[in-house]
This record gives sequence, structure tokens and C-alpha cells, in this order.
Amino acid sequence: MSTSSPRMVPSATHYSERQLDAYRAMLDERVFQTDRKWPHFRRLLDDVPALAQALPDGATVACLERTLLYGAVSLFAPFFHRQTFISIDCSPPSADQRGAYNKAMVDDPRHLAVPTTLRAEAVATTLGAASCDLVMVPNLVHHVADQAALFAELARILKPGGCGYIFEPLVRELHQAPDDYLRYTPWGFEQVLGAAGLVYERFVPEGGPFSAIAYCWTQALEYFPGDQRAAMEAWFYGQHFAELMAWDESHSTNQVRRHTSFPMAYAVHFHKPAN
Repeated sequence: MSTSSPRMVPSATHYSERQLDAYRAMLDERVFQTDRKWPHFRRLLDDVPALAQALPDGATVACLERTLLYGAVSLFAPFFHRQTFISIDCSPPSADQRGAYNKAMVDDPRHLAVPTTLRAEAVATTLGAASCDLVMVPNLVHHVADQAALFAELARILKPGGCGYIFEPLVRELHQAPDDYLRYTPWGFEQVLGAAGLVYERFVPEGGPFSAIAYCWTQALEYFPGDQRAAMEAWFYGQHFAELMAWDESHSTNQVRRHTSFPMAYAVHFHKPAN
């Protein structure tokens, strides 16, 4: 896989709060489609701007993404315009055949296009050791075959005292075959992070059993023949999607088995111990 020298977001690139709000709305509506397809990505869209706001100016951020799907632009770089942002496209070689099949999602006047910095494997980013204040892995861990090597690489590039953020689904269909390998529980993350010398802090869940049902229905609709799909979509979105999402809010605790939960996805926060 080819790589290139890091190209940082230019320091002169600054976005207004209005631009960033519009950009986030575009991601919500066009890319993650949280109102009808992937509701669990609301957690990611809430967390990324908050992470950017919490970091000081000039901090170094590395983000492991799959930018090839969107025309080799980072989905998250605009939020970090005050920092030095390195977008690493971790698309596997098999993605070259598919190309930028999601590019139409960012064909929008609200889009703030920041090119990918470099392309590299998630297990070998080519970044310097202890070079990053924050490492982000949004919706990518399950696409990496060598998990031990991935977490070792995160530990290598993080500065002592640096922080990490992972967003992962717990309920997903098999996708982007054959590069879809596993689903972690939060405690699974605690184990693999610890084995790499990283400190698991907490996880923040998103969604519940009713949004999981809604998500499964959005997938099931694609299995209907085309001549039936429009009517089934009208039935589901017109009568049931909003109802299911509202039930997630009003019925958030299992009343029978109190020690269980059913998140759709979650964020994991961790850090590298200071020397």
C-alpha cells in the first residue's frame, strides 16, 4: 500500500461556527442518515466536535478513516481546524475496485473538503513514535484483521499522556466483504487496550433495543424486490421508525434483567499512561 509524507491541514484554514454547524448537519443528513438509516452515528457526531473543542490549538490529531469511499476527503478534519490534523486513509486494497462509491454523499454545498493526508495500513501508519496528542478510530476497528498490531500501533504513535477515542457498532450487518472481522463488547476493548499498554477509561453507549429493531428493518427493506420496496418503505418510515426511536428514549432499562443492556453502538475513551 502506497504512502506519502504527512500533509497537515493548513493553519490558515479556519471555519466559522456557522460553517461547522452546517457541515455537521450535512454529515447527519447525507452521510450518516441518522433519521432513517444509521441512528447510532449520532454518538459519533456529538463526540467529534466536543473532542475538537477540548483540545488546545496546535495539538496533533491522527484519525484512522476510510476516506477513499468519499473521494479521498476526511469526514472529520474540518472540526479540528485549530489543530494539526492527520487523516490516514486505511482503505484496504480491495476498496480500490469499489472506488469512491459514497462520493455523492458529500456532493453538497455545505461540504468542507479537506483532502486525506496519507494512505497507510491501520497497523503501520508511518507516523513518528509518540507524535500524537489524540488518536481517533471512528467506525474502523472491525475492518482490521490484525487486532494486536492495530492497538500496538495506537500505543506507539500516542504521546505519553495522550488520549484515544474509538467509535464502534455492536449491531451491524456483514459489510464491505471480505474486510469485516469482528464486533467487540466494551469489556473486550478493555482487554485489548490493556494488552497494548493503554488505559481504558469508559464507554458511552448509543441507542437501545428499539433502535436496533429500527436498524434491522432499514436493512430488511433492501431485501424486498424493487417493485415492493417503495410501499414497504412508506409503511415503515410513515408509521414505525419514529415510534421505535421514541421508545428507545422512554424505555431505556430492561425491566426483567437489570444487568443487561442493548446498545446499538458505543464510544470508548482511553489514554496512554504518562512516563
